[in-house]
Amino acid sequence: AGVGKSSLVHLLCQNQVLGNPSWTVGCSVDVRIHDYKEGTPEEKTYYIELWDVGGSVGSATSVKSTRAVFYNLLNGIILVHDLTNKKSSQNLYRWSLEALNRDVAPTGVLVTNGDYDREQFADNQIPLLVIGTKLDQIPETKRNEVLTRTAFLAEDFNAEEINLDCTNPRYLAAGSSNAVKLSRFFDKVIEKRYFLRDGNQVCHFS
Repeated sequence: AGVGKSSLVHLLCQNQVLGNPSWTVGCSVDVRIHDYKEGTPEEKTYYIELWDVGGSVGSATSVKSTRAVFYNLLNGIILVHDLTNKKSSQNLYRWSLEALNRDVAPTGVLVTNGDYDREQFADNQIPLLVIGTKLDQIPETKRNEVLTRTAFLAEDFNAEEINLDCTNPRYLAAGSSNAVKLSRFFDKVIEKRYFLRDGNQVCHFS
């Protein structure tokens, strides 16, 4: 909760800063228009639904089981954490396992004890992207330390990483490395949804 998911989704879908973000209860949905394989003969426009799932932990497993409804048939996961809050970054391990339905010991506490087995993601077929928010709130003197730590985090998930300030659209400006990573991720999401991979061949189902 409070890491900036709603602000991020608004920026991704509307290309605008969300002026007055509020807590998300349950889930809200927004749509992004994405050009698959932009600039190639295979370019095609798709609509991508982004489901902004509320981050309330709660003390009962009912909260978690309610969230599970939003994880059905997902085609990609964006893990969002607050760069100014180390606990927020650590919690991504548990959130990811919950979304992938691999968290066999449900609990209201989402902090890891540091024992993380990256093999849990060895056979994961769902595209993952790690996005750190509130980059602007980290003092310049501490940025290297924080970004080095989060780089290892993304490596654990075998995912690309984007760090940004959701109040500044320039972090996702066309042609920037962040925009390229984002486009690559959404391409993978579309392929997960619409394409069946068989060896080196890709079969498309209309």
